[in-house]
Amino acid sequence: MNSTSVEPIRKGAQSRPPRHLGVLGVPLDLGASRRGVDMGPSAVRVAGLDTHLAALGHTVTDSGNIPVEIAETQHSGNRNARYLQEITDTCARTAQAVLEILTLGQTPLVLGGDHSMAAGSVSGVAEFYRRQGQKIGVLWLDAHSDINTPQTSPSGNVHGMPLAALLGLGPEPLSSILHSQPKIAPENTALIGIRDVDSAERENLRRAGVTGVFTMRDIDERGLRSVMEEALRIVSDGTAGFHVSLDMDWIDPEDAPGVGTPVRGGATYREAHLAMEIIADHGNLLSLEIVEVNPVLDEHNRTAELAVELACSAFGKKIL
Repeated sequence: MNSTSVEPIRKGAQSRPPRHLGVLGVPLDLGASRRGVDMGPSAVRVAGLDTHLAALGHTVTDSGNIPVEIAETQHSGNRNARYLQEITDTCARTAQAVLEILTLGQTPLVLGGDHSMAAGSVSGVAEFYRRQGQKIGVLWLDAHSDINTPQTSPSGNVHGMPLAALLGLGPEPLSSILHSQPKIAPENTALIGIRDVDSAERENLRRAGVTGVFTMRDIDERGLRSVMEEALRIVSDGTAGFHVSLDMDWIDPEDAPGVGTPVRGGATYREAHLAMEIIADHGNLLSLEIVEVNPVLDEHNRTAELAVELACSAFGKKIL
């Protein structure tokens, strides 16, 4: 549906038709310095993802995991973009798999893994709709803006670079997945709840032309509903719909302790559910990814269980 008008967000909107959800795991942890998020897809599956989604009436097909190299068998390469080639190879496989899921008429639900995998998942969604003459929006729920490049990154960790790659800032191998760059337009990109931004990332946001940036202060002052409504207008304006990239560190560590890079002061449990419920009411969700679940740091799989709850809210679960 390519339209410049945005469907109104209605509290208690009518239930949407059941979907055929295509689950894909990307057990990638090469993009981060802290290990463990490679086990995230398994943790979310163990928390009952398919059972809970099926209980909502959806059909769930799990395609398993994308093959990923492990750090112990690889050389980290350039310190400004560590494991860039291996991450690019993984993201290329991810993009192709997501493209195939969409071709089968399924809605992709991609499980990470560190956030560098988004360079692949979003590329696959964008390519599917590009072939139909349409573009997509991206809703980025994260404590971080992930718009570093090898030239600006203080760590060289590629999980801080996927949004830069998708907007065409580089690194070039990630930006060139599926031969089309940039993958998304800055005017259809919205970041929500960021609170830990490197100084160079501020300049990168300006250079890329991204104006839909909502910090935790915006949520504190305006309320989440107001922020979500504006963000959804941005990602829906003239697009086929939008992809949601949910980094579990967007949520406060009190509620989501098992994440790759925790930052205090995030979204509360209820704010996270409200965001997903508003997305479900809106109706134009094209695909969802949930990243940075780290079972090594978790408490009795709490964060993975919350990830499952949020996926259910995004796909239509309601209180009443």
